Amino acid sequence: MMKAVLMIFLLLGSLSFGQSIKFKNAVVVAQFDKSEDRYAMELNYAEILQQHGYKAMPSFNVLKQGEPLINLTNDSIENILKNKGVDAYAVLTVRGYDRRFKPSETKITLKDMMEMTSIYHIYRDEATSVTFEFTFFDLNDQLIGRSLLKCSNVSDRDSVMKRFRKKLPKLIASGWKS
Repeated sequence: MMKAVLMIFLLLGSLSFGQSIKFKNAVVVAQFDKSEDRYAMELNYAEILQQHGYKAMPSFNVLKQGEPLINLTNDSIENILKNKGVDAYAVLTVRGYDRRFKPSETKITLKDMMEMTSIYHIYRDEATSVTFEFTFFDLNDQLIGRSLLKCSNVSDRDSVMKRFRKKLPKLIASGWKS
């Protein structure tokens, strides 16, 4: 009986340590209404991923200017991405402001996520922190994993970007495996 209880605790303990997110080559997608926010976040995100050994390309290198993100799920674009060796979509959104958030647990497809509009901006005047959510999908539209990053003590858009660039490498090093 004692062995069974010990085994259950070990099993539950191993499940509570986050999952590793595995991919090698990703298309980075930032879901923001303002194009300048989207481009800035995609560039920063892709650059930081590249510094940590991933191959990453912003979505605006794949899509034409002004083209909706849902077009990333078209068969022709997916075939182009497969030929380039892409094995994942790395989607960045704002989860919220000034609260403790947990990663979303809803099962969602990439297509559904691309159809959603973002109601949040990188920075809001009343906010002192911003929580970003990273969602990863493989090319078969399967959810690979999710992760959160909280940027605290922010006072404007530039301070959010500075904290994002400082904290994301630590998150990648601690929880993501390539």
